[in-house]
Amino acid sequence: MTTGRRRAVLGAALVVALAGTACASDEPDRSAPTAAVSSTAPSTPTGSPALGSAEEIARGLDVPWGLAFLPDGAALVAERDSGRVQRVTPGRAPEPVHQVSGVVARGEGGLLGLAVAADYAETRYVYAYLTAADDNRIVRFRPGEPQELVYGGIAKAGNHNGGRIAFGPDGMLYVGTGDAAESARSQDPASPNGKILRLTPEGAPAPGNPTPGSPVLSLGHRNVQGLAWDRAGTLYAAEFGQNRWDELNRIEPGRNYGWPVVEGAGGADRGFTEPLLTWTTAESSPSGIAIAGDTVYVAALRGERLWTATLSAGDATNPVDFLRESYGRLRTVAVAPDGALWLTTSNTDGRGDVRAGDDRILRFPAR
Repeated sequence: MTTGRRRAVLGAALVVALAGTACASDEPDRSAPTAAVSSTAPSTPTGSPALGSAEEIARGLDVPWGLAFLPDGAALVAERDSGRVQRVTPGRAPEPVHQVSGVVARGEGGLLGLAVAADYAETRYVYAYLTAADDNRIVRFRPGEPQELVYGGIAKAGNHNGGRIAFGPDGMLYVGTGDAAESARSQDPASPNGKILRLTPEGAPAPGNPTPGSPVLSLGHRNVQGLAWDRAGTLYAAEFGQNRWDELNRIEPGRNYGWPVVEGAGGADRGFTEPLLTWTTAESSPSGIAIAGDTVYVAALRGERLWTATLSAGDATNPVDFLRESYGRLRTVAVAPDGALWLTTSNTDGRGDVRAGDDRILRFPAR
């Protein structure tokens, strides 16, 4: 294994190279860089979240998926199946503020990621990734006003729709997509599927991308649902494996992360970029990730726990799990402007065991 790579697994360290497709790793039985991306290190709240001090701030939500903070500290939360966006503020009941039109919620599709514009104070734009009748697409809107298409043509399927979007420290819009159950798309540079895309706020390929005129930042991904940056401006992504290994990757422009030729580590001798960490799919099935200080937080669906790892010099070490089987499936994790960690459950998504009050949002205050 390449120096600095670590496995966060308890089983045998068997590297499996796979080709072709299978159903989502979340529930397997159920259905070299050519350009540098300039960035400025994002601000990082001081302190670390107190994972032993959970505060429930919302409950009764319909498959909460995307979550993005407003400048005042409140959050906008996307409900996957209803297409509704709710405003969530600690101490107050969730408030519906927008209905995204055109959402077709089937399988893993629906209203997925949310992102607040980098210049929200001026534009008031909110961006959403959704599954529509014919594709996955990105729209933007001002709450209560008609939406406009930003980027479309991302193939859809019952699973592997990706869906996470976030504005990077460079002001560009980053998009995690899935292979839409056809793994060959991940290695096709002309397809937006199985990629991390980098777009301008208007939806055009961002300047400085590895291939001029292409939105593709990196390829060879299976299903990316987690994006986050560290204090140095380095991008990390979480990725669902097929049947064996889930991944945490450091994303570099133009790199190929191996799917479907490689699942997990073991592809370096074929030109693929190795993951920083891997987990068995039963331990993780990672969706959202967040970074606070030198710690990355990974929300696990099938694993029903929150993973943490230490980031240093572009590497990730010392994986530790918290909240194992405490709240069920965990979808999205995010660091609020005040340094608190917000975490959403995903037990009403058709694969979880629904508990009284699901789905909910938990807050862990900064120490």
